[in-house]
Amino acid sequence: MDRDSHSEDTLSTMVLENIKNKLIHAFRATGESRGSAQDPGSTVPPLSVGCRSRQANEELRRAQIDGAITWLRSELLEMRTQDLQLAQTLLGLNTEIQRLRRESFGGVDVEDEQQ
Repeated sequence: MDRDSHSEDTLSTMVLENIKNKLIHAFRATGESRGSAQDPGSTVPPLSVGCRSRQANEELRRAQIDGAITWLRSELLEMRTQDLQLAQTLLGLNTEIQRLRRESFGGVDVEDEQQ
């Protein structure tokens, strides 16, 4: 089961990295479209201030994306934990059902009884 868990971790990481890249690309495209849609009559700040502002915005976006990915990762881990707990509960219930069937039929298998 460790191997399955490791492959799930790898798959989850790949999916999250893909989402991260898509979000970064989407934010970058949104930022570029905002920059090109500025009013031509407006005053443009000096280039160095604009570059710093863009860099700060980019860092803020990346931090937000990283935060969202961290939240998603924690949610996925919580879901995996709940999934494992549910699987254990279902296996326990199945075992209990089988035990009760054996007791109610006095040790005779249910399949033999139906034939």
